[in-house]
Amino acid sequence: METRSIGSLHVSVVGLGCNNFGMLLDENESAAVVHAAIDAGITYYDTADAYGAGRSEEFLGRALGARRDAVVIATKFGAAGMVPDGMRPGSPQWVRRAVDASLQRLATDRIDHFQLHYPDPDTPLEETLSALDDLVRAGKVRELGSSNLSAAQIDAGAAWSATEGRAGFRSVQNRYSVLHRAVEHDGVLDSCRVNGVVFVPYFPLELGILTGKYRPGQAAPDDSRLARWDPKLAARFSDDAKIAAAARLEVFCRDRGRTLVELAFSWLAAESLVASVIAGATRPEQVRMNASAAGWVLTKEDLAEIDRLVAGDAP
Repeated sequence: METRSIGSLHVSVVGLGCNNFGMLLDENESAAVVHAAIDAGITYYDTADAYGAGRSEEFLGRALGARRDAVVIATKFGAAGMVPDGMRPGSPQWVRRAVDASLQRLATDRIDHFQLHYPDPDTPLEETLSALDDLVRAGKVRELGSSNLSAAQIDAGAAWSATEGRAGFRSVQNRYSVLHRAVEHDGVLDSCRVNGVVFVPYFPLELGILTGKYRPGQAAPDDSRLARWDPKLAARFSDDAKIAAAARLEVFCRDRGRTLVELAFSWLAAESLVASVIAGATRPEQVRMNASAAGWVLTKEDLAEIDRLVAGDAP
């Protein structure tokens, strides 16, 4: 599988999101997904202390076992629900506690990619970055990353790290897919280019919309994630316009002997800023499908036609 870089780290262009571990999947099911991913050539594993209240990290660490050095472990801290009352998610005190807790749960001596999960409005970004730089200097963390940052926050973090000569965020992980392109318009991708920060998109399949399992005017299948989610939350991802756009893209794929999943991954991989496309999986066969999905080399004509189909413009 193709590899790309996050700072000094070399990661597979398709990564595994471990958000299902400890929530939808038990430990044995999680291990089966991890082993299938390793066998399929996936080397980048993204988890967080908030996933399953720490169980995702525990399950991942135990599943990797002796294969730990063959992969890049990425985890995140700073989700408010994991922070004790009276402590700020981005504070140096919590940074130090969070990394030690994640190291223990993951059963490892270092975290390859340690990411701020959400910006903390009550803590200056430079305080968080200073504490993170200390972790890099101590050898507990190899590279730093961020998630859900705005363009202004990316710029501010990069400027502080450069001025102070300290370790900075090498990546930003925000929502991005062929159907959800906010980062193209809110300055995030532009800030990444200017500051030498790579991009890690999450929800590349839009919670299954880009697998073709949903149909315009029909209820979500009972076994789908959208059907299980709170309706208000599901509405952030699913609407008739998106489902109709996915149906148009599916015809485009079928005419070329490809699948909608291949388009979803390959479209993101066509962006040079993208380091790894992370997607969750609940079964080994899903992992194998995702691992092989980023190999479609889309031409400029293909990309222009995809844009037209997403917009719903007439030929």
